[in-house]
Amino acid sequence: MHICKFFYNFAPDKIRTMKNIAFLINPISGTQNKRKLPKLIRETLDHEQWLENIVFTERQGHAEELAHQFAEMGFDAVVAVGGDGTVNEVARGLRDTNTAMGILPMGSGNGFARHLDIPVRTNRAIEMLNHSEPISVDYGLANERLFVSTCGTGFDALIADQFAGSTKRGFATYLQNVLKDVLRYRPETYHLRGDGIDVTHKAFLMTFANASQWGYEAYIAPKASVQDGKMDICIMSSSALLGAPGLALRLFTKSIDNSLFMDTIRAREVWVERETASAFHIDGDPVEMEKDIHIKIVQDGLKVLVEKRF
Repeated sequence: MHICKFFYNFAPDKIRTMKNIAFLINPISGTQNKRKLPKLIRETLDHEQWLENIVFTERQGHAEELAHQFAEMGFDAVVAVGGDGTVNEVARGLRDTNTAMGILPMGSGNGFARHLDIPVRTNRAIEMLNHSEPISVDYGLANERLFVSTCGTGFDALIADQFAGSTKRGFATYLQNVLKDVLRYRPETYHLRGDGIDVTHKAFLMTFANASQWGYEAYIAPKASVQDGKMDICIMSSSALLGAPGLALRLFTKSIDNSLFMDTIRAREVWVERETASAFHIDGDPVEMEKDIHIKIVQDGLKVLVEKRF
């Protein structure tokens, strides 16, 4: 890190006009080996535009620490190289700063990257950085824990917990966990209040969506936007198993919000009262969460690199 700062401060004028970009590579995310990734980045990145710095993360939370340090050094961009968990960490380090987050999606679900139309093929995602622009997007807070895509409670949070403990990654493992537990899961009752909302639902799951999908192109909130200052609260009925085949199809055809088994409420802020301090997930990663949860959207709190629109 000190070498980077020294080089930045005393580099020739030509280099000073270039934009500084850091790549934070999570070596254990997803299923792809990342040993050759630095070489691909250096070969693909436009060096007339970017001056790169490449770092492999060493532990959980390391990407957040590094992203914060690079932002303090005035870097133009920090790229999260990994899955939704890595994206979440980098976003935590960059929120409310002028440093933009880039994404090379190399995880399992890659929900936030897919929402932003960032290519899932690594070489294409790097090429996109060469003609990208920063936009301001919202992020969410659940009891002050940041999420960029979704957070939630109920069955999807249970599966997130089991998926995190699996030795294998990928959609097949995720689906296997769903099929194993779907018939024995018992829905809970939730009370929501805030933004004119005061409702009680017995729900199979409840997702608070800043972005449109969980990942794997499964759209839990097809109309969600990361630039509207609101979340889509997606409530799947306790009787959802009666329509399970149709719901599964609707998830992948961007039409689940039209199902009789789904209710969607839009809000900036909501308080959730649960029966117990049961499972909860943040961007697909299981977390310990209190029984009652305060969830809100922070508008325009994060800058993200997306493909430039001409």
